[in-house]
Amino acid sequence: MSADRDVEALVSAVEALRAEVDRAVLPLDVPGRAEAVAARRGLLDQLDDYVLPRLRSIEAPLLAVVGGSTGAGKSTLVNSVVGEAVSRPGVLRPTTTSPVLVHHPDDARWFADDRILPGLARVTGRDTGEDQPGTVRLAASSALPAGLALLDAPDIDSVVSANRELATQLLAAADLWVFVTTAARYADAVPWDLLRTAADRGTAVAIVLDRVPPEAVDEIRPHLAQMLRDQRLPTAPIFSVPEVALEDGRLPAWTFGRLRDWLQALAGDARARDIVVSQTLRGAVDSLSGRVGTLVTASRAQRDGEESLRASAVEAYELAQKHVADGMTDGTLLRGEVLARWQEFVGTGEFFRQVESTVARWRDRITAAIKGTPAPVDTLGEALHTGVAALVLDGLESAGSETVRSWRRLPGGPAVLAADPTLGATPLEAGAQVERLVRAWQGEVFDLVRTEGQGRRTNARVAAYGVNAIGLFLMLVAFAQTGGLIGAEVGIAGGTAVLAQRVLEAIFGDQAVRDMAAKARERLLVLTEELYARDRARYDTALSALVSPEDQARRLEAAAARLTQVAR
Repeated sequence: MSADRDVEALVSAVEALRAEVDRAVLPLDVPGRAEAVAARRGLLDQLDDYVLPRLRSIEAPLLAVVGGSTGAGKSTLVNSVVGEAVSRPGVLRPTTTSPVLVHHPDDARWFADDRILPGLARVTGRDTGEDQPGTVRLAASSALPAGLALLDAPDIDSVVSANRELATQLLAAADLWVFVTTAARYADAVPWDLLRTAADRGTAVAIVLDRVPPEAVDEIRPHLAQMLRDQRLPTAPIFSVPEVALEDGRLPAWTFGRLRDWLQALAGDARARDIVVSQTLRGAVDSLSGRVGTLVTASRAQRDGEESLRASAVEAYELAQKHVADGMTDGTLLRGEVLARWQEFVGTGEFFRQVESTVARWRDRITAAIKGTPAPVDTLGEALHTGVAALVLDGLESAGSETVRSWRRLPGGPAVLAADPTLGATPLEAGAQVERLVRAWQGEVFDLVRTEGQGRRTNARVAAYGVNAIGLFLMLVAFAQTGGLIGAEVGIAGGTAVLAQRVLEAIFGDQAVRDMAAKARERLLVLTEELYARDRARYDTALSALVSPEDQARRLEAAAARLTQVAR
């Protein structure tokens, strides 16, 4: 493969990686998200500001970014090298959000468009003293040789966070860091954090040790050189600038002569310039896969967070479903109002004491009692309806409340709840939905009675009691467990269950009654489960709007692996 084709393949792989990084989203506030968001932003900035522009224009001038701490003398140094005031110096610079890029007039075409730093608008002409955030001011100067540009960056330790972020972004866009520090501050932590980043990414670095007292040069310079070796920057050249009085706001030429000569030699030697560019570009490309690993880990953490939130909602609604199932078989539905309406249906409590122990006699007494007095079927049916509806609605409300409580405790949950405040309350239509569910279920129970009573003899027996009455008997039998009742309720409910079951067995047979009761319970549970699933979907929908794609981590890994393969 030719060199041109090698570069084309590398550009294609970097573009594919850039697309995946740009597509990656980290919406859930899970542990490590803030760091991953910053890493993603840093990756996009360096890809857009340096890696892709440099790969596409390998012959473009070398860009040296002059960076450092507040008051280190960056702007004074740039003005001195250029020989005119292109950048306003000062400890408190009102133009720190507007970096200055100085270039030879013949190189203007390389910087006038958005080939590099596409996020910054271009302004030209002399500095007017007005702050212009979001811009880079271009200054043409014949004092710089063609093939080299200097960019005066904001302070890396600025009190304004936007300035610090811009300084970091500009340094990541450089072929060469010209790092300015002072004799008093060369060991500060902030500069070394950035220099370690340069070492990790293979960036070419030159150090300017500014404002050095003449008597301290022999002590400070060796110490700084040792620190550079310790931080894996052993080849970084050091240029000392003595502490002297400025002349017309600039350094005397003799104080920075070595730095100026080095820069001019670098610009004039195509091979030396290529070595610097290749070192930084290779280091930047090689660092991409590892830096993408941070996004891969964060993407998996997003999926884990999502799964935890979904699982907590599922658990809450499953518990609610179990609550309904238990309430159907523990006697809960045979309490209070249902017991009272049942007694009205068959007469007073004396009725139970008068019933004979044999099935035939019991059936005859029940038939006579029912035929002799019109049965208040509607009130018993409404009591059962109300009891079942209350049980189902209570489970629905409990599931929603428990889901909200658990999401408030889980990573990422509060943000999802904040994005959709309606999740914190039971929907207004829930009551009506439950009412429709119970009436639909009762209707299915009545249909089950009609279906089972298709035989002529059985049909006559059903007709003797009425389909609705037999359906209510079946509902009572379906709920006829007494584990949840106490005291006198047990005997009454037990009698209710036995009496209703004996009537049904006399009509349908004992096995048919067991099958019908099981079908009735199962159908109510199915309808309840469907209702709960629809309500739980509110949480799934809200969560789906704030989650990363399921295959995000895999796509990032694949793009990084392809880049690694091509870059070898």
